[in-house]
Amino acid sequence: MGGNRPFRKIIHVDADSFYASVEERDDPTLIGKPVVVGGRPDGRGVIATANYLARGYGVRSAMPSAQALRLCPDLTFLRPDMAKYREASEGMHRVFQRYTKTIEPLSLDEAYLDVSESERYQGSATRMAQAIKAEVFNEVGIRVSAGVSVNKFLAKVASDWEKPDGLTVLTPDQIQDFVGQLPVRKFPGVGPKLAEKLAADGFQHGQDLLRLSRREWVKGFGAMGERLYHLARGVDQRAVKSQRTRKSVSVENTYGDDLPDLAHCQAQLPSLLVKLEERMQTHADRVRGVFVKVKFADFSQTTAEGPLLIDLANSGRHYLAEAYARNPSPVRLLGIGVRLGPLEWGAQIELELREREL
Repeated sequence: MGGNRPFRKIIHVDADSFYASVEERDDPTLIGKPVVVGGRPDGRGVIATANYLARGYGVRSAMPSAQALRLCPDLTFLRPDMAKYREASEGMHRVFQRYTKTIEPLSLDEAYLDVSESERYQGSATRMAQAIKAEVFNEVGIRVSAGVSVNKFLAKVASDWEKPDGLTVLTPDQIQDFVGQLPVRKFPGVGPKLAEKLAADGFQHGQDLLRLSRREWVKGFGAMGERLYHLARGVDQRAVKSQRTRKSVSVENTYGDDLPDLAHCQAQLPSLLVKLEERMQTHADRVRGVFVKVKFADFSQTTAEGPLLIDLANSGRHYLAEAYARNPSPVRLLGIGVRLGPLEWGAQIELELREREL
């Protein structure tokens, strides 16, 4: 892995049920109760975040709120307060910046840190991760989980390994065994349908992926096959990028069961918009357009896009209907995103995001 070059030291930090944790911090009477943040169950609301007690009942993010209430009648529903969550995110980043300037945020509550050059704690990434966890809790009041390893893929998988409040370290000598036992569905980019197809072909764990050559993977699965070939060997050469001019921000989701019609597709938009708003962070005032991506059950796909129409929710519904009309058939993947331009574009979007009903 990487020849004679020194291993990088990457930390992936991810807050535990972020929105719900911030709410519990501010209202301790919520502690010990199943709590969700999202839309109300008496409409077409969806769950943005569920705390771990709620998850014990089977409640998950992106689930319709009405379904969540059926699973757990004692749920406490809270509406999102994005200003409060941004403030908590800024507190997390103040902690990160004490350890490195090479920080790549993925959303409000999640980031990669490259601490390869940091001299804190004699260069021990493990001790830095321990300190980051403690400082975030003491200063922001929420728990985070962290993963430490030699690349982004392994650090991210590690941070999810012992949630909540976890810390998992994968040293170079542990990587082969760890990845070998890792379920294929845990590999980034492997959605439910691909995992099902791989399992049907006998590929259930990382070690199974080693059976095919690079050429065979590329021939059978294209770019995804190339990625799986490398990930199965614990290889991920992506750098942590702290400085980049983004041209777009988007989110997408592959569904385990195909969405049968436009109404079911539209019902998924609120949960996608919650994730999109997280990822937009400081880009909100650069929005110059909106796009919706639809991949159908036959694997054909289309994208509809145009200017912002009133707000993101209205834009999403409009462009989704336009895209779906091109092939009215079951849908396996939905995505929504924004095109970014100079700062003068879309100056009203921040206000619209705050006012939008989720």
